[in-house]
Amino acid sequence: MSFCLWLTGLPGSGKSTILKELLAMLAASGIETVTLSLDHIRKIVTPDPKYTEEERNIVYRSLVMMAHLLMTEGHRNVIIDATGNRREFRDLARRLIPDFAEIYIQCPLGTCAEREALRRGQPVQKDLYQRAMKGALKGEMPGVSAPYEAPEHPEVVVRSDLLSPRESAEHIMAYVRYKWPTKSREEARIC
Repeated sequence: MSFCLWLTGLPGSGKSTILKELLAMLAASGIETVTLSLDHIRKIVTPDPKYTEEERNIVYRSLVMMAHLLMTEGHRNVIIDATGNRREFRDLARRLIPDFAEIYIQCPLGTCAEREALRRGQPVQKDLYQRAMKGALKGEMPGVSAPYEAPEHPEVVVRSDLLSPRESAEHIMAYVRYKWPTKSREEARIC
């Protein structure tokens, strides 16, 4: 049986950084995963993104379907690395994907904005929060001009402002070991 984890949180909360640590831990435990990173997928699905609600609806529904197919047809463990600003997107995943777990990377907006300003620009541009707060950003920014609806009942919550990326990944890994203790030894890879 495969599993699917969705790492959700505000942009800049540390999802991708924590994911790198988690992937290393999963690989060391012999658990193979496929990562669906919206930052990378968006370049193909919406090469000139508008960041509108309509576009997000299409992109996130497509992301959920990709995860569903990888799990049900490919029998792969999947990790979704995406903000998923509306609860309805993550709820759709919960309905469609067996063995789904929502992982909330909780972090105050100010800390997210500070971190995001330090990005090097790949694959995500830097200064998005600053530009959104000035009204100079094309489209809407979750947490500023678009809502971010925090999970109501996530399986795991990590406070990335209080824990290091490694400590955050260790909390998630503990849940994976508890929930799916009999995964076979394989290596992790990113798509």
